[in-house]
Parts: sequence; C-alpha cells; structure tokens
Amino acid sequence: MAQTLHKYLNTIFTLFIFSSLHVTQSHEFSRKLSTKSLGFKKLKLTHLHFYFHDTISGDHPTAVLVAQAPTTKNSSTSFGGVFVMDDPLTVGPEPNSTLVGSAQGIYASDSLSEVRLLMALTFVFVEGKHNGSTLSLLGSNSIFAPLREMPIVGGSGVFRFATGYALAKTHTSNLTSLDAIIEYNVYVLHY
Repeated sequence: MAQTLHKYLNTIFTLFIFSSLHVTQSHEFSRKLSTKSLGFKKLKLTHLHFYFHDTISGDHPTAVLVAQAPTTKNSSTSFGGVFVMDDPLTVGPEPNSTLVGSAQGIYASDSLSEVRLLMALTFVFVEGKHNGSTLSLLGSNSIFAPLREMPIVGGSGVFRFATGYALAKTHTSNLTSLDAIIEYNVYVLHY
C-alpha cells in the first residue's frame, strides 16, 4: 500500500509540474529576443530639415482651439488653451513648396509665466524613402526663444526604435493672426 501511495503521489507531482510548465509557457509576460530576428542592422543617424506651417487664421486653418479654461482669454500666456493641429511640413518656407508630410497632434499653453507650449505630435512623412514613416515628439516649446530643443521619443516605419531631438526656429510669425512658419532640424538615431 505504501508503494502504491508513493506511485500515486509521484504521478500527481509529475502531472502538476508538467501542467505548471505548460501554463507558464502559454502565458508568458516577457522574453528576450534576438535583435537580428527583428531586422536590426547598423544604427544610423538621420538629419531631416523641413518647415512647419501653423495656420490658425482664415477659412482653412491647420490648427484649431478645441479647449480653454475660463481664464485663458485674460491670461498673458493663454494658459489653458489647447489646440489640435494637422500642419503641413514642406521642403522650403513657401506654402507651395514640396510637401514632405504633416505634423499631427496637440499643443497646449502650459505656463503662467511665459508663452510656452507642451507639444505632443507626430510627424507623418509622405515623401521618398520616409513615406509612411512617423516620428513622435513630446516636449516643451518656449516659442519666443530663438532656438528650441524638443525630444523625439519614438517612431515607426524606417524610424522604428527612433530617439533623438528636434531643433525649432521661428522663420516667420504674425502676432495678430498667430500664424507661423517654423524651421525644424531633426536628428534621429534609428536602425
């Protein structure tokens, strides 16, 4: 009887171990992958140069105010104003210059003491080898500073696993209409 009980317990223990292994393998949370299996090659540094056309005025704005606080209109910094944008990106500063993509996302006035925008946007490219690829930018933009640096936090397509930074410099701006053309130099590390 002791021998039968021992066999029975061994069988139950073995079944328990195998069923535990099966459950663990089918519900895996994370695992290490080979970078080669994902197509990683040599790390590249790409420089992109384009102009960002932010048009708030007129019949066809590319950025629109979608939310504001009760105090936004009386604030010297427009604190609390939130805009949604779909701004064209072009090779040159002229509006009819070759279109290379668009900047889609939001920006919001986030400072009580200076005119500064929290930028959360995606550069969506439609030209050449970058067609269909994107870069995501998330950062603070002190729009009256001569040169602003904002981080690139990711990308897709040829910019998968991207990291880098964007330098923004105002090319032209109109303080009455609030329309602006911004020159961007973007430096991106990617595979």
